[in-house]
Amino acid sequence: MVEIVRVDVVHGYDGSRMILTKTKTTTSQVETLAKLYLENKPAEISDETITQLCDWLAEEFHQLPLNLQFSDYMRYANALEMFADIEQGHLWVSADSYDSAVYPNPIYGFIFQGMHDYDHYLTHSDFSLEGEIVAYNFTAKRVPSLEIQKILYSEIVLRSAAYLYLGYAAAPKIVFP
Repeated sequence: MVEIVRVDVVHGYDGSRMILTKTKTTTSQVETLAKLYLENKPAEISDETITQLCDWLAEEFHQLPLNLQFSDYMRYANALEMFADIEQGHLWVSADSYDSAVYPNPIYGFIFQGMHDYDHYLTHSDFSLEGEIVAYNFTAKRVPSLEIQKILYSEIVLRSAAYLYLGYAAAPKIVFP
């Protein structure tokens, strides 16, 4: 078992210091969560839950203080790069970040990704598994139901673990292990 520990410091445009969340993750944790994602069948989600999720995402979108910009190719190499854009009031959202079939319209995946990335900024968390868990916990406190928490856990924590484990994005799906 390998333990990965990382602390990043970034200086904001106003000269302030921001310390990213210290991350402590083991390779076995990544592998365990990745396998939950990769080996489980897609969950069945009720139309009522999908409607509730989309309504909640629309509310979250109206509270974002950012100009979200769609991109077919732009992906942030790390959280610090993304934070610099957020501090300038905009955020690139990559098309390949939200191709989950759970959304009835791609705009909801776009909103989800923008909201999730902003939660990384608010929690000073990076893109490691631990950073994704921090961002998930921050988001989960705001959602209207346990069913939506489970969807977000799959989208944020499990899918990220699969990415870290494989080294590339796994086929998108929602799983309830």
